Amino acid sequence: MSAASRFQGLIAATHAPFHDDGSVNLEVIPKQADGLIQAGVAAAFVCGSTGEAHSLTVPERQAITRRWVEVARGTPLQVIAHVGHNCQQDAAALASAAQRDGVCAISALAPSYFKPVDVAELIRFLKPVAAGAGELPFYFYDIPGMTGVSLSMTQFLEQAPAEIPNLTGIKYTNPDLVQFQECLAFGGGQFDILFGTDECLLAGLTFGARGAVGSSYNFAAPIYRRLIAAFEKKDFATARAEQLVSVRLIRLLAKFGYFAAAKSVMTLLGVPVGTVRSPLRRLSADDHKSLERQLKDSDLWGAIQPS
Repeated sequence: MSAASRFQGLIAATHAPFHDDGSVNLEVIPKQADGLIQAGVAAAFVCGSTGEAHSLTVPERQAITRRWVEVARGTPLQVIAHVGHNCQQDAAALASAAQRDGVCAISALAPSYFKPVDVAELIRFLKPVAAGAGELPFYFYDIPGMTGVSLSMTQFLEQAPAEIPNLTGIKYTNPDLVQFQECLAFGGGQFDILFGTDECLLAGLTFGARGAVGSSYNFAAPIYRRLIAAFEKKDFATARAEQLVSVRLIRLLAKFGYFAAAKSVMTLLGVPVGTVRSPLRRLSADDHKSLERQLKDSDLWGAIQPS
């Protein structure tokens, strides 16, 4: 992937759509994709944390990825498949399937039960996973808050290319903004570092982020598009105000349990992605109504509507 073709703009970390009984509902994916396209989102990052990847079987993940590629074909929407797994062989199989299905890139996080103790061990784990997708661009998914694996990403960028020639960059969901700057600058900007913290997007932009992956871009892309537009015009007061709106929205959802509440918002917007799988807690009917009331009684509901 050349510098000119790197991912830019908002990349939505999509929800896994479920029926009420918890089974996968592939019929909703066209609505999800259409909503992203209408909102000006550049790409879909499928089967990641927001997509409850570790609560899905391998066949379910393959089916979801395949359907996203089918739906996105012929549209501006690109598809990145997360293939990470605690089992190296399953991750490699997911990578191979994603390449066959026609995704634009793959990504994988570190194993989180038996954890790599250093960068070299992380690279040994990821090498056959990335190789499973041939020359397809590979992004390491750094999210220490979920995996418990906190290793130097600059060391990773220095050492990994010799073993992972298709390494293109990092999906950087890590609160260390000092290291984020270092990764962006590494090798003269050689790698594509996708910013992964929605509540701090403005900070990422100031450091030079061009692409950002986030769950709230599914339902709140208008906020972030206004933020980016204000930033590009050097209207930093407006950009800060929009960022604060996103923080307020995400804090509200977190009160109810973020993942389930985010899916509830999607349903309110006419995209019925369903509930969450255990061990995530489902919203009760009363919680759903309370969330809807608090959203619509504030300026947050208007903030996420298309302009």
